[in-house]
Amino acid sequence: MSTENEGTAAQTPPAAPSAPPVPVAASTPDGAPGAPAPGTDRTQQLPPTAPPPAPTAPPQAPAHAPADPGAPAQGYAQAPPYGQPAPAAAYGAEGWPPPPPAVPAYEGGGHGGGAWGAPLTPDGTPPPKGKGRGGLIAAVLVAALLAGGVGGGIGYWAAQRGEGGSGSTTISASTPKDLKRDSGSIAGLAAASLPSVVTIEASAGDGEGGTGTGFVYDQQGHILTNNHVVASAANGGKLSAIFSDGKKYEAEVIGRAQGYDVAVLKLKNPPAGLKPLALGDSDKVAVGDATIAIGAPFGLSNTVTTGIVSAKNRPVASGDGTGSKNSYMSALQTDASINPGNSGGPLLDGRGAVIGINSAIQSAGNGGFGGGQAGSIGLGFAIPINQAKNVAQSLIKTGKPVYPVISVSVDLQAKVDGAKVSEQGAPANELVDPNGPAGKAGLKPGDLITEFGGKPVDSGPTLISMIWTYKPGDTVKLTYQRDGKPTTVDITLGSRVGDK
Repeated sequence: MSTENEGTAAQTPPAAPSAPPVPVAASTPDGAPGAPAPGTDRTQQLPPTAPPPAPTAPPQAPAHAPADPGAPAQGYAQAPPYGQPAPAAAYGAEGWPPPPPAVPAYEGGGHGGGAWGAPLTPDGTPPPKGKGRGGLIAAVLVAALLAGGVGGGIGYWAAQRGEGGSGSTTISASTPKDLKRDSGSIAGLAAASLPSVVTIEASAGDGEGGTGTGFVYDQQGHILTNNHVVASAANGGKLSAIFSDGKKYEAEVIGRAQGYDVAVLKLKNPPAGLKPLALGDSDKVAVGDATIAIGAPFGLSNTVTTGIVSAKNRPVASGDGTGSKNSYMSALQTDASINPGNSGGPLLDGRGAVIGINSAIQSAGNGGFGGGQAGSIGLGFAIPINQAKNVAQSLIKTGKPVYPVISVSVDLQAKVDGAKVSEQGAPANELVDPNGPAGKAGLKPGDLITEFGGKPVDSGPTLISMIWTYKPGDTVKLTYQRDGKPTTVDITLGSRVGDK
């Protein structure tokens, strides 16, 4: 499916197993994630949303890291040209895998948020901003307000000219002087959370940039967000975080994880009294639980929307539309409205605790509000906070991400119900590293991996998403078939440091 970087349309993913697989990433020799198998939906990351230019005149109503591409790698697959069938690739290789069959658009409300911002180009920078988007958005909003005003005027005019004999009477409810909302209501939770959510502005230094969202992670001034929100400004660009009270602070990137689509920023001069958002337990979330999303869709900061958890463990491969840099997650799915600019923002539960980082959306098409960017159709995806927390801790401590790997190459063209270990394209000891986790467990080229951690595996991307929900060193049960005979083994996950 497509996810937003917050941003590009995505295809519908293949039917998910009765129990959605947990996203794990198989790694290629160099450790890059594999690409989704043909037929699966692709989600696109939401690109950052470019701030709308101020109108020159009053608006008027109208008359919107894997192995070398040439060599198979362990656990990850190379990325083929966008739109072309993905060749067999090794998970864990240095090159990034091909684009997932369906890529959710990234929600972007700033850098990294196309659909959360604007889609990114192959080199990680957002595409040139479209002209007139801000003006168009302003015109649409103003037109709606003017239309409402006209409607009100007509209604008043009609009332004045109604026959006065019957004399109808209306009663207005009195408003108490101090209208208080319960702290557990949506309004109460939003009021308590908004001061800890920031709108991120990213600039690449060449006039390009966008907006996204992030939230306070700790009292030291660390901000958690999506990698695609800050990628364009990570090397020599400028980053700033704007709080709900309008105060703006400069920020810097502490660490980024492309494969997980997680990044940690730090305020250069953090204010006193920062209040981190409470983190929930995404493993205990249930389908039907209430959700609250906070972000800056299309640059509209401090926007609050609500919904429910629509599904769990949804295998999602999201990217920038080129297939050169894809991210994999075993996502929480929600129908809370998420749009470009929401990327990196918190998905809260009914208690106000963070259960995920809004990262991508499935889009029905490329058109939409603001022109060209994907918009919400009620299919949003968030990185489970338990996984994001582990990544954040690693980035804060070392500045580099650590990925669990099994060190095998997966055939991404195989039309099978599972993840097939490649049989050609490289020597057998490169397709399955004999000293790697899978090799030590007895796997060989041609084996079909059907279960991981007790959950069904229906494709290569699903396997990657599932692997990445674990940590290096974890021992997991893996079931594979050889000549139609199933075998279950215990496999201890290896590790790869960095995205390249």
